[in-house]
Amino acid sequence: MESRLKRLVFRAHHMGSNENDILFGRFAERYLSGLSPEQVDRFEALLAETDNDLFNWVTNKEAVPPRLDHDVMSMIKKFVQEEAAIT
Repeated sequence: MESRLKRLVFRAHHMGSNENDILFGRFAERYLSGLSPEQVDRFEALLAETDNDLFNWVTNKEAVPPRLDHDVMSMIKKFVQEEAAIT
């Protein structure tokens, strides 16, 4: 499991767009090790989505599709809102 988490943190930091690299990379560093295996699966599935869609969903520019509107997406959206308030 440890190597999978390291791989996912790396992927989250290298998604394609600089904004997502920062948002998802920081989220992964901070929270990934505390997620359940099922939540890690959901996070990994999110990383397979397109950069533009992910950015629009986590910044509330577009509605999250029902199939991806789950606890991990909510955690990421909350994290993004908190990060935006800090910067």
